[in-house]
Amino acid sequence: MAHKIAILGASGYTGAELVRLISTHPGMEIVALAANSKAGQPMASVFPHLRHLDLPDLVTIEEIDFAGIDLCFCALPHATSQEVIRDLPKTLRIVDLSADFRLRDPEAYAKWYGGPHAALECQEEAVYGLTEFYRDEIRAARLVAGTGCNAATGQYALRPLVAKGVIDLDDIILDLKCAVSGAGRSLKENLLHAELSEGYHAYAVGGTHRHLGEFDQELSRIAGREVRVQFTPHLIPANRGILATVYVKGDPREVHETLAGAYEGEPFVHVLPFGDHPSTRHVRGSNFCHLGVSGDRLEGRAIVIAALDNLTKGSSGQALQNANLMLGEAETEGLMMAPVFP
Repeated sequence: MAHKIAILGASGYTGAELVRLISTHPGMEIVALAANSKAGQPMASVFPHLRHLDLPDLVTIEEIDFAGIDLCFCALPHATSQEVIRDLPKTLRIVDLSADFRLRDPEAYAKWYGGPHAALECQEEAVYGLTEFYRDEIRAARLVAGTGCNAATGQYALRPLVAKGVIDLDDIILDLKCAVSGAGRSLKENLLHAELSEGYHAYAVGGTHRHLGEFDQELSRIAGREVRVQFTPHLIPANRGILATVYVKGDPREVHETLAGAYEGEPFVHVLPFGDHPSTRHVRGSNFCHLGVSGDRLEGRAIVIAALDNLTKGSSGQALQNANLMLGEAETEGLMMAPVFP
């Protein structure tokens, strides 16, 4: 019997991506879709590319009866999610796609998100949702906090290297390019076509990007000491994809061998042959992350490049991967589709 699924925030990009993925999942059935601003509308009128699916109409969150629902995906805006999740049934399993439960320390949350957390009891129980590194905890979790898409990309490149001590922890430079869908679906002047197309720009320069809180938390935890990466994100005029170029001090061959060993057998994280470079076009619309390693012309330095789709592996695909574990489904169920090319 299929698990009953609800999606809150179904009118956003990550909500639509969840619907696309779950629609082919044999073990899940979408029984409720919430989008307060578009309540009463059919999903097909909000996302015509989903019109072939038999889906429930959009409703308000208050209209959903959670008694018969096995798992809820929350694809709500930051700060909204914590207030909604706080009031959901305590027996309901939840995968949250916002930033609200990613940081374990309430002071760190207040620092990066500008105010106190409204659901500290939920924050304490949340499990960080980087699936490949928290599988056992995710299986047993009631609440899983999906990672930031930028944070996930950088961590796939860095976590094994930090854990094995094969790089200089005081000299990590992360240069990242993210497609415009990473900024969400709400109307913003700087995201208009005429403002964004035919160029790209850096933003949150100088260490102000909120995903740095995740890098600080996770990499320092692995190393057992403070680790602070130098991180600059850039917005590119593309719909999907993240490409992260990471500059580290370390032997390039050892860096490659460490990553290859760490991800051996992983269904979704693929390390390319030494010297091959990933591209966002090769992971588009998929739950795959590609990693490549090259040596630099400067001896003792390595360049690690990571590519993933921010809406899939960086968000909704990761969320479904976690939900599969929580519900006892095969981890890869509904996620082995090939990337869309060209």
